[in-house]
Amino acid sequence: MPNVRSLKGDRAFRRLRRGTSGSSAHLTVRWAARKHEGVHVGIVVSRKVGNAVTRNRVRRRLREALNQRMREQPLPPDVRGADLIVIARPSAAEAGYDALKRSLERALERSRFP
Repeated sequence: MPNVRSLKGDRAFRRLRRGTSGSSAHLTVRWAARKHEGVHVGIVVSRKVGNAVTRNRVRRRLREALNQRMREQPLPPDVRGADLIVIARPSAAEAGYDALKRSLERALERSRFP
């Protein structure tokens, strides 16, 4: 299973502007393949989502949903790694864990994430 690590640096986020995107009810994802192994993830939750407590709750739920997805469905052998950004919409504040997980799955599916 590839390790899920944090996406760091403005350069990595700018590179994802050209990546493949997909969206769902509560979030949008963008991803791009990378040469090195592992999945690097950036989770963006703006102030439009809510106060700091709400934003952190959404961020924790999304991180756990993504970790669970990577445990259940690791990257295929032909894909070495990927950079992924998850952008939460304001509706994510009222969504529970299960709704966020379904929304993440749908957005990844629409973006054709491996």
